[in-house]
Amino acid sequence: MNATIYHNPRCGTSRNTLALIRHSGIEPEVIEYLIHPPTRERLAQLIADAGLHVRDAIRQKEAPYLALGLDDAALSDDALLDAMLAQPILIQRPLVQTERGTRLCRPSEVVLQILPPLATPFTKEDGEVVAPQ
Repeated sequence: MNATIYHNPRCGTSRNTLALIRHSGIEPEVIEYLIHPPTRERLAQLIADAGLHVRDAIRQKEAPYLALGLDDAALSDDALLDAMLAQPILIQRPLVQTERGTRLCRPSEVVLQILPPLATPFTKEDGEVVAPQ
């Protein structure tokens, strides 16, 4: 199985998701989206494929969110996408795509919905154990 993860190595959830993918026996394509952001079309498609609205895929906890006035409910999806592409830190992470679908993996265990079943338990960075399903 192929997998692609839009990854931020500074994010614990993203690191755990990447480790879960590897634990399942898959070596994914890792795209550090802060360095190599997706195209507008690719980002919009990932969001749609994950079953999200654009606003659901924007990080509200980042400083630029309020500084740019992105909390304005009247802003269009196009305006939000423009902001996410201009400041990739605003893209919610990690987004993962496999042949089984696309998910925003928050929490990291969401990735299990689009991976083969785990054969053995996985221990997250904080010590929480994810049991095979």
